[in-house]
Amino acid sequence: MPILPIAELKTALPRHARLMGLDLGTKTIGLALSDVRLSIASPFDTIRRTKFTKDAEALFAALDKHEAAGIVLGLPVEMDGTEGARCQSTRAFARNLLGLRDLPIVFWDERLSTAAVTRTLLEADSSRARRAEVVDKMAAAYILQGALDFLGGDFLAGQTAGA
Repeated sequence: MPILPIAELKTALPRHARLMGLDLGTKTIGLALSDVRLSIASPFDTIRRTKFTKDAEALFAALDKHEAAGIVLGLPVEMDGTEGARCQSTRAFARNLLGLRDLPIVFWDERLSTAAVTRTLLEADSSRARRAEVVDKMAAAYILQGALDFLGGDFLAGQTAGA
C-alpha cells in the first residue's frame, strides 16, 4: 500500500479500527492512539530510538497490541511550507515501514505541534523534567487529533454506515 493522501484514509481502514499518531524525532518517537470511533486522540507512549529495525519492531508491537490499523505520521514541514531534511527523513521512515508491513500511512503537517504542547505544559506549571517526559507523546496526540478533526463527521459516518 502506498503512502496515502489523508482523504483516502477513509476507505483504507476496517470498521472500528484505531489510528496511531506518531511524532518522529531523532531520539524518540511519540505515540498517540485514537479511540475506535476515531474522534479522540490520547497520548500513550514514547519509544527511545535506537536502530530502524528495533524502532519498527516496537512500533509494530504497539500497533498490534492496540489493534491500530493505520498511522498518522507528523511531517515536519518548514514554517515557509517547504520540505527540508527532516521531511525527507520522515518520508524515508514511512517508506521503510511500508517495506516491512502493508498498512495505511498518511502524513499530517506538524508545524508548531511541539511548541503548542510545550506552551500548554508551561501554562499547567509542569516541571522541566515532566515536560521532557511527556512532550513527545503529547505532540503525537496533537498531530493525530488534528488529522481526526480534519476528517470530521464524514469520516465517522463512513465508519458506522451499515453497522
